[in-house]
Amino acid sequence: MEAQRFDMIVIGAGPGGYVAAIRGAQLGLKVAVVEREHLGGICLNWGCIPTKAMLRSAEILHYMHRAAEYGLKADGIGYDLDAVVKRSRGVAKQLNSGVGHLLKKNKVTVLMGQATLPAPGRVSVTTDKGEQTLEAPAIVLATGARARELPGLEADGDLVWTYKHALTPPRMPKKLLVIGSGAIGIEFASFYNTLGADVTVVEVMDRILPVEDAEISAFAKKAFEKQGMTIREQAMVKQLERGKGSVTAHIEQGGKTAKDTFDTVISAVGIVGNVEGLGLEALGVRIDRSHVVTDPLGRTGVEGLYAIGDVAGAPWLAHKASHEGVMVAELVAGGHPHAVDPKSIAGCTYCHPQVASVGLTEAQAIEQGYEIRVGRFPFIGNGKAIALGEQEGLVKTVFDAKTGALLGAHMVGAEVTELIQGYVVARQLETTEEDLMQTVFPHPTLSEMMHESVLDAWGRAIHF
Repeated sequence: MEAQRFDMIVIGAGPGGYVAAIRGAQLGLKVAVVEREHLGGICLNWGCIPTKAMLRSAEILHYMHRAAEYGLKADGIGYDLDAVVKRSRGVAKQLNSGVGHLLKKNKVTVLMGQATLPAPGRVSVTTDKGEQTLEAPAIVLATGARARELPGLEADGDLVWTYKHALTPPRMPKKLLVIGSGAIGIEFASFYNTLGADVTVVEVMDRILPVEDAEISAFAKKAFEKQGMTIREQAMVKQLERGKGSVTAHIEQGGKTAKDTFDTVISAVGIVGNVEGLGLEALGVRIDRSHVVTDPLGRTGVEGLYAIGDVAGAPWLAHKASHEGVMVAELVAGGHPHAVDPKSIAGCTYCHPQVASVGLTEAQAIEQGYEIRVGRFPFIGNGKAIALGEQEGLVKTVFDAKTGALLGAHMVGAEVTELIQGYVVARQLETTEEDLMQTVFPHPTLSEMMHESVLDAWGRAIHF
């Protein structure tokens, strides 16, 4: 059977792959995308989107319990876990079909099947109808990543869950152990804690949310503990003894090992790139710790082969993948795109309180030799935060003392995942403290704290 010819073939239809395909089509390329499971990938079907839907249910429950604070009455407050999950799955399904519609609208050829790369410029796809061969001068790997499984801590879907089991839980955990306190671990800890589970989080690093600024991590930890979570830092789960309906975890901390029993364990200890079974090694693709090595423009060093998103390494964020997808499509179409700067990509964690950041932490800035100025502004000093009943939070900004360049911004509190974009734009436009000080922020909004934090770095904060 003769090979079908395209200008660009994308392997994987997650937020990196489907965006690359659409941008390529917009630029006049003939594009095919190969996906083995779901259009929209993990993010849309089993990650970013359905978790946000579930966390929204938990957030509303949290406010229902606080009704009296707002002068409201709510009796018989409760939840139906199956209905919460059903809503979450419905949101994912709606967006999944939306991606299908967008690809069709842009005349992208979609093949559902497993891809391999038998030779440069060639893709073999195994579909339910058999084998198909595609050819293109440009091939984009957007195969994503999956949950890392540690020996002895493997998920079984019953007592030990991955994020997928946690999104479609067979039951409501009573006593839950979450291993790992990155965004995924903390979001599930926050969700199940709000629904009434007794939650313990174990983190091997010296603090939870280890990629965040230390001050923000400490603030978040305090808030989680106030909500009833047990946080164990610099601790490691050495072994899980699985019994009938319960798991005994051996947790090592400070040189001592203690046992604790849980009915459910969620493992969220990082991710590994989907690099197997594609034939990459035979093509000469460099793989480092399960991730494809690329240059800043996504080129693998093998002629015509690019890699984007999670499979190409950190930061493992959907918006980074999408932006790289656009970048590579423009490159393939003969354009001259800018490389994506990882330091200008915001990270958002949708726990309660929310956490968001961009750029360097205070410690990283000092480590890199900057002379810095740091500004802080607490939510308690902001009228809108008080009116919302959300007085716990902090906005922190880190500047280069010499040039006034914004090096990093870090936030914890209500709606900070929406606020962070202001600082992302500021970094992209290379604004200085002077520009930010001269900017008029609307009143009353939470965004005024962003202004005050900048002012505070120069000892000019008005409301605190």
